[in-house]
Amino acid sequence: MKNPLATFYSWQLSSGALDGWTSYHIAAGAFLCKIFQWMDWSDIQCVLGVFVIGVLWEIFEWYVENWEPYGSRKRWFVNTSSDLFVETAIAWWMVI
Repeated sequence: MKNPLATFYSWQLSSGALDGWTSYHIAAGAFLCKIFQWMDWSDIQCVLGVFVIGVLWEIFEWYVENWEPYGSRKRWFVNTSSDLFVETAIAWWMVI
């Protein structure tokens, strides 16, 4: 039987959910969350702040690149969703 975690990871790579920029999104989410914490924002404000900046970044990225670097709109959507998830998830993890 194939390892379910390995299968999930393989799917993430083949679908475009994970790419070389995923680690930058995680780092940006952690960095922004820490900045917001230093500014005495509440926990929910920190997480929502990271999410809103992530959405704004993805809108900017769409405006500059469109979906073409990803090969299809589906791969773009999967990658964008993954980026927003990882940066918001690290912020959420930091405040719990």
